[in-house]
Amino acid sequence: MATRNVLLAVLLLFAGSVTAAETTPSQIRLVSEEWIDYTNADGTGLAWDVLRKVFEPAGVVMRTQSAPYIRAIGLVKRGEADAWVGSYKEENSSNLYPCWHFDMDHIYALGLADKPLPTFSTVGQYRLAWVRGYEFKSYLPNVQHYREIQRREGILSMLEHNRVDFYIDAQTEVDYVFEQATDPQRFRMTHVVELPLYLAFGRGTGSQALRDLFDQRMATLVRSGELKPIFDRWKQPYPFSVTSQPQ
Repeated sequence: MATRNVLLAVLLLFAGSVTAAETTPSQIRLVSEEWIDYTNADGTGLAWDVLRKVFEPAGVVMRTQSAPYIRAIGLVKRGEADAWVGSYKEENSSNLYPCWHFDMDHIYALGLADKPLPTFSTVGQYRLAWVRGYEFKSYLPNVQHYREIQRREGILSMLEHNRVDFYIDAQTEVDYVFEQATDPQRFRMTHVVELPLYLAFGRGTGSQALRDLFDQRMATLVRSGELKPIFDRWKQPYPFSVTSQPQ
């Protein structure tokens, strides 16, 4: 009888854990830095549209919030948001990462036009700058000298006064900085690498279920091509094909 009771208790515990694992929250709270036409503060933008297509047809309402990059990470860590948008793979070891990315980041180097042309293999030998929290040193080879800046407003001055050789960022942000130049011919933008973009989930209740749902839905949407019209609408390159695999 004692053995039977122990077995029953184990079965009930197992059943309870399976039920908990299969329970998906009815909403997801996503936080992101505000990137123009990508994650606008009003909930519009390419990334918001893609992620809404992932979650809402599956019955999960998406709530969006804007915050600077470092603060967004902190909000997830404190359980005030379920995931932050635009992480690179395994960027933060305290987060849960899905297998699927939802977009690709086109990484560029902005520098003076008379500087040597950087490549993915050589860019690490120069003096680099990027926005605090972006962790490019983990994704570019042999980075030796870098500065983390709080704001993008002073970057052109840093380049002109030879304080750094190149500013590293996604294409949209590099375009924004470049457009502020009074003499654009002095500067040059160079493509460096493509980096997959992920949701970085917290470790709270329902996080694993949301992550697993994200992977299931992305696999379906990539195979069906349903995400392509969203990228077309925002005039951005479509990062998938029907044969794409998680990265």
